[in-house]
Amino acid sequence: MMSDHPSHSTARTVLLTATAMLAFAANSLLCRQALGQGLIDAATFASLRVIAGAATLILIVMVRRRSRQPSTANWRSAAMLFTYMVFFSFAYLSLGAGTGALILFGAVQLTMFVVALRGGEHFAKLSWAGLALAVFGLVYLVSPGVTAPDPTGAILMAIAGVAWGAYSLLGRGATDPLEATARNFTYCVPLVLVVSLVFWQDFSSSPTGLILAVASGALASGCGYVVWYAVLPALSATRAATVQLSVPAIASFGGVVLLSEDLTLRLVLASAATLGGVAIVLAQRATRAAE
Repeated sequence: MMSDHPSHSTARTVLLTATAMLAFAANSLLCRQALGQGLIDAATFASLRVIAGAATLILIVMVRRRSRQPSTANWRSAAMLFTYMVFFSFAYLSLGAGTGALILFGAVQLTMFVVALRGGEHFAKLSWAGLALAVFGLVYLVSPGVTAPDPTGAILMAIAGVAWGAYSLLGRGATDPLEATARNFTYCVPLVLVVSLVFWQDFSSSPTGLILAVASGALASGCGYVVWYAVLPALSATRAATVQLSVPAIASFGGVVLLSEDLTLRLVLASAATLGGVAIVLAQRATRAAE
């Protein structure tokens, strides 16, 4: 009986990790489906996503009945979460699911690498090469051309990525990351409602659009974070970052299969360069940490 526990634990870790990555990729697919087909406006999608996510997370935290820890949620984290949510939604007015996910992921990782460098972390030559390759992949993706993504959408998604990277860094010391996330979502609610008021003239909705927005908030975001925080203790920091390399690939595949999007050569090459470059940096950092 005892000998089976490691294999059971490993299977559970793999299953939870895969579920979390699918949930994160689903955010791109749900948002793009809703906005690309004009089923709802971007501000309303963002508002419903935040409200549904906050409600789901608060309910789960209450049901969990864990002894309360001092909250690490704060308005700086909420501001970064708000920036990510809003810019993410508006970016998907013009970006494909896979393209948006790649720009978002690349911006998140580059933000973290820049902060690490500014904090005094030493990068080996191979790490610098990987970083340069990742930057090249993103630059190539958005460079002018027939298959280049909309520049406004790309800029909005890059801002969303920087904001999510900053949010992740601000939350590193959370004693209870799930409760902190629930509070941050709650703090975001009045902010996204203000955005909806600002863009009230663009308001549009449909039953399907509303369902997609709520699903993005409650399932892909709220439940996705619950699963991710459940598996995170079983993953090293480098492995946790590495498995997220799969999210843009899943989003691209889902965009082709579910949304009938084109898988362009530009996106394939840019993905290979960006994700490969990030993988090199992560591998080098893991090697140095083990020394």
